[in-house]
Amino acid sequence: MRVAALVLAAGRGERFGAPVPKAFLSLGGRPLVVRAIEALAARPEIERIVPVLPAADLARWNALARDFAGARKLAEAVAGGAQRQDSMRAGLATLPADLEWVAVHDAARPLLRAEQVGRVLDAAARTGAALLAVPVRDTLKRVDAGRITATLDRSETWAAQTPQVFRISLLRAALAKADADGFIGTDEAQLVERLGVPVAVAEGDVRNLKITWPEDLELAEAIWRQRG
Repeated sequence: MRVAALVLAAGRGERFGAPVPKAFLSLGGRPLVVRAIEALAARPEIERIVPVLPAADLARWNALARDFAGARKLAEAVAGGAQRQDSMRAGLATLPADLEWVAVHDAARPLLRAEQVGRVLDAAARTGAALLAVPVRDTLKRVDAGRITATLDRSETWAAQTPQVFRISLLRAALAKADADGFIGTDEAQLVERLGVPVAVAEGDVRNLKITWPEDLELAEAIWRQRG
């Protein structure tokens, strides 16, 4: 299995109000985007890693890209777009024709472990499409105008994570359909689902959290210290 990885870091992270873009905030002394790449680079199946960043941040990235483990697998970073699908399209356009698989990962998930990557790669190899996810622990409510309209069946509900892994041809077809329909999805699996293609689930880890709010980074730092 030969895999390329797209690491999406094109968001600006406005919620943080930090002096640097979110992907360049520090976790354990290294930028979030670097931590996210390290786990991917540790897998032998992944032979090419393409960071997708805002055009304004490419120079910042290039200044640090050569100085961490896994740099030999790094491809040149590309500029992303306003929507996640724009960034994915830009990353896919750089992939060589002889690669069959792509893993899409969020730079904002810096606590990913190499064994989790292995699980989702194995699931995708069997089915053609897979993502990491974790069972939801809380009772979920559907809410409209501040009132509960339904209680969801928790036993059937999982929280999606990344990486999400697909045959490249399948993901390109899903992206093309979404573009033709004017559909904007929240993740790659949703686009593939719209083709009627089942997406397998590989169990992830609640510690593979997404850094969205400042308190998420505080929690990530605590988890990182426990690792050490």
